[in-house]
Amino acid sequence: MKIFIKFILLLTINVSGQSFDDFLNAIHRVETGGKIGFIYGKNGELGPLQITKPYWEDTNIGGKFEDCAKLDYSKKVVLAYMNKYEPKLVRLKNWEELARLHNSGPNWRKKKMFTDAYWDKVRKVLW
Repeated sequence: MKIFIKFILLLTINVSGQSFDDFLNAIHRVETGGKIGFIYGKNGELGPLQITKPYWEDTNIGGKFEDCAKLDYSKKVVLAYMNKYEPKLVRLKNWEELARLHNSGPNWRKKKMFTDAYWDKVRKVLW
């Protein structure tokens, strides 16, 4: 039983040793394999972090949607989005729940099981 509890604790440990930039680099690696530029996804996603137009519009950071092709701009968009919907998770460096937010939007908790595979990929890159 003690081993099982230690295993569960190990699984839930926050990856707080990683910076937000480390987290975004993991997202970048998962989304596009580290590519940059005008990379289009199946559902209208754009750029190295595969941002959709509604995601970008939610941030109100200015610029054009096409700017999401630039990695630095995309990182600003993701940070603004995460701070809008989950500022506490950003402060806590809760990479798991932030990855789920990025993958599935602000209602990700209602469809958590659909984000399990995505989090698993991000987690593997972070560790």
